[in-house]
Amino acid sequence: MAAILFVCLGNICRSPLAEGILRRKAQEAGIELRIDSAGIGDWHVGDLPDHRAIKEGHSRGCDMSMRARQFRTQDFEEFDWIIAMDLANVQALNRWPGSRPKIRLARSFDKSATGLEVPDPYYGTKDNFVEVADMLEVACDGILKELADSEEQVSFVA
Repeated sequence: MAAILFVCLGNICRSPLAEGILRRKAQEAGIELRIDSAGIGDWHVGDLPDHRAIKEGHSRGCDMSMRARQFRTQDFEEFDWIIAMDLANVQALNRWPGSRPKIRLARSFDKSATGLEVPDPYYGTKDNFVEVADMLEVACDGILKELADSEEQVSFVA
């Protein structure tokens, strides 16, 4: 089973939204994946996602009950793909010892994307959370397509 980890700065906005969206899409498609999320920083460890991320995730049928955690070096070994939300996250991940080829940007899975980064909506409005979730919906479709095309450890649930 493929294992995917989403990473953002604090693990309360973008990465939990991506986790919830990919879980929903994988379940709808009958694909079994290990999906988790983490933050570069540790200041939100144990917290639920931001209330705006929870609201937006719920509006899209996603379970948003995950708790924030910090990225760990062993995540490089435990996950096949580590999907960062922006270039600052990639730079921070590159400071950890471990396997670099596993790091990808979320929008790299969106062939129509005009930019590489998913912006941090934390200091924004509800509309910013909607925009981010829309970007992640498309990125998660691309993730599932790439997994299916590569047949990389994808298990289909009967």
